[in-house]
Amino acid sequence: MSFFGNILRACALGAAVAVAAWNPAAAQENPSAVIDEIRASGELKIPVMVGEEPGYIKDPATGAWSGFYVDFLTEVATELGVKVTPVETTWGNLAADFQSNKIDVAIGVNPNPKRGLVVDYLWEPLFTDAWAVFSPKGKPVATWAELNTPEKTVVVQKGSTMQIVAEALLPKATITVVEDRNLAIMELQAGRADAMIQSVFDVLQIAQQVGGEVSVPEPMLRNPATLAVARKAGNAGFINFLTNWVQQQRSLGLAQGRLAKSWEDRGIDLSILPDNFSF
Repeated sequence: MSFFGNILRACALGAAVAVAAWNPAAAQENPSAVIDEIRASGELKIPVMVGEEPGYIKDPATGAWSGFYVDFLTEVATELGVKVTPVETTWGNLAADFQSNKIDVAIGVNPNPKRGLVVDYLWEPLFTDAWAVFSPKGKPVATWAELNTPEKTVVVQKGSTMQIVAEALLPKATITVVEDRNLAIMELQAGRADAMIQSVFDVLQIAQQVGGEVSVPEPMLRNPATLAVARKAGNAGFINFLTNWVQQQRSLGLAQGRLAKSWEDRGIDLSILPDNFSF
């Protein structure tokens, strides 16, 4: 080989080494690694939560889980050719569950920056919710400003997006933080709180169970319910798969139809939702 040929060959090798050094993960990472891992395990680990009907419903006799969130993720598992494995947790523990590999995917979550440091959210929401207020009978809440006074106590769940909403919009109110929805309802029923913040669909469920007022205060705060996966190497293919699944669910009306049926099956009247609200 000529002198110039050796120089060209050396340059080419140097360029290849430089590219690999600049981004070694690009050459080594398998974008389907997470999907392969899930399929190899034979299970899709999903979070489930007590007291979060109708999204999560636990049969007290058998311990079996159902509900529309479980139905959605069971369909995802079926597409992947695996079974669903429920992991009991809370909204506030989701980030830690992802980091410890206890769960593979969460559904109905609201993006927030802190959790976004360790979790990847899908940009396309499965459906759109709104933040609502549950209050005692005869005491509806027309605007968020009505709760933003020192005389008002608002109860929220620890580590939830509801807590962020309350702390941002109601700095003058007293915010009571509890572990789960049932404890929040107890605070309200005991007269220790004037209102609790939940998604509007959850408030409809609570009102049907215990009675009370359902309000979607102005200004209406839209609430995207999306999916999330752990941020780790090889999850690009999993995110792509889930994004396509979500887009199909929304574009064909499958998600909206399933949600409406879930509430109708439980006797929940969706007609009380504001006219300018759609999911």
